[in-house]
Amino acid sequence: MNKDNKVVEVYLFFNGACEQAVEFYGKALGAQVDMMMKYKESPEPPQPGRLPPGFENKVMHCSFRVGGTRVMASDGCSTEKPNFQSFSLSIAVPEEGDAKRIFDALSEGGQVRMPLGKTFWSPCFGMLEDKFGVGWMISVEPGAVK
Repeated sequence: MNKDNKVVEVYLFFNGACEQAVEFYGKALGAQVDMMMKYKESPEPPQPGRLPPGFENKVMHCSFRVGGTRVMASDGCSTEKPNFQSFSLSIAVPEEGDAKRIFDALSEGGQVRMPLGKTFWSPCFGMLEDKFGVGWMISVEPGAVK
């Protein structure tokens, strides 16, 4: 890889709910799974005591795409509630209808932080936390809608 072509990608740890989250994002965003491996499928099993009991059926690593963006995820090695504080994932779409559809789908079972509405930087912008605790910002690209 060329030093100047760096890529930053998101890696989310769902602490036991990864497979459910990926299915949810498939329905809400059309996310497509590139690969998913459970702990029991690993060519190198985890060291004894590393995983909570029952995690052999949990996701060790997953890669999925939302549009042109790759997101990686795992169940990690913890049963504690995931902590997705201090960041949000942002989706920009060309039309208000797309923003509303995505916003409604992602907010199902979650919590709306800022309803969709006009702002000085976007004709339609809103914020939410999905049912897994991940923050999202949905916006219509400026100038896309008159």
